[in-house]
Amino acid sequence: MIPPRPTGPGRAARFFVLALLVPFAIREATAGDEIPPVSDRAKAVHASGLLWDGHNDLPWELRAKGDMALTKFDLSKRMKVGQTDIPRLREGGVKAQFWSVYIPSEHANPAKTVIEQIDLVHRLVAKYPRDLELALTADDVERIVKEGKIASLIGMEGGIAIENDLAMLRAFHALGARYMTLTHNSTLDWADAANDKPKHGGLTPFGERVVKEMNRLGMLVDISHVSVATMDDALRVTKAPVIASHSSAFALCPSPRNVPDEILARVKENGGVVMVNFYSNFIVADAAKKVRAAREAILARYPDPAAGKKALEEWYKTEGKTLGRGTIKDVADHIDHIVKVAGIDHVGLGSDFDGINRWPVGLDDVSTYPRITDELLRRGYSESDVHKVLGANVLRAFRRAGEVAKQLQSEVPPEVDEITPEPHDD
Repeated sequence: MIPPRPTGPGRAARFFVLALLVPFAIREATAGDEIPPVSDRAKAVHASGLLWDGHNDLPWELRAKGDMALTKFDLSKRMKVGQTDIPRLREGGVKAQFWSVYIPSEHANPAKTVIEQIDLVHRLVAKYPRDLELALTADDVERIVKEGKIASLIGMEGGIAIENDLAMLRAFHALGARYMTLTHNSTLDWADAANDKPKHGGLTPFGERVVKEMNRLGMLVDISHVSVATMDDALRVTKAPVIASHSSAFALCPSPRNVPDEILARVKENGGVVMVNFYSNFIVADAAKKVRAAREAILARYPDPAAGKKALEEWYKTEGKTLGRGTIKDVADHIDHIVKVAGIDHVGLGSDFDGINRWPVGLDDVSTYPRITDELLRRGYSESDVHKVLGANVLRAFRRAGEVAKQLQSEVPPEVDEITPEPHDD
């Protein structure tokens, strides 16, 4: 997810540099350029697979629009705003979805905020029981899909939510969280982020304990947003497959948010999955370079974060309009590259829908996934390989994480920090 500008004291200017884009909100849906219709073969292949998207930011979009009570927007109807609703999920063939419970890097009360977002997902599922059902295991996903509903899983975006407390991690798992992105855009006390200055050279010893406890719980370790050193450390420590829930290939688009080839090779050894992000600046190299240059120039000219934010917004209205959005072919190029380096068993889709404000032509919302299937078939992917990309790979990784957890729970106790004894008041 692309965060709003942090407001933490003393660090606002630095985090303005790191912010990838200006804040976003629920937007008018766009039709995009004229796209050829999806072939009948692609429709059939798509429908017979299990499309599992790794990252959708609808919960934060609803919060940003003041709809925590789920009364302003009727998701059972096709909406003219945003990128996600149930009719479009159905049209896109989505059968399983990780709903992101995001926390901005310096948000006050991070644990409380993420609990509110988890609660929102629970209430969202409860409000639309004919279409959505919470899934906690791989078996749940398969059962829910067979029943014709969309398996809804909770993915935490930002390890700041645990507030340096392993008990919090266990509590979030108990509330239904099944992956955690170790950082968001800010380096934490225990892990370096991709878009911040490194402090630790990867994971600290406590960060390694976080990964181990996630393994014991059965929470997927998500290496999106973290530095390459943190990716490397997580892969060294983990006993279960990792995911990158919404990242693309660095070799094709040199954004620090993408995964370099040396890590892709490690993901193959680990059994993990890199789920390709649809954000234009993570798939189109020229766009990423121009945005970075503009952002750096604006910061140099406007050291005040508020002035810089306004200047960047104006830049997007003028020069920014000329940036290439990319197309479905660009997304498929990233899939091709990950397949080339890591193998067909280690790639998936993590759209970042409702968390991005620029996306490829033709991939405007959750209804458009069949176009990816069509493109992959045109490139010569077999039907079984297309099914792996759509979701079979992440289902395998998630199942394996559960198997590792079951084994670890029989062998090792929970990771617990001692606390200072406190007297009991009668």
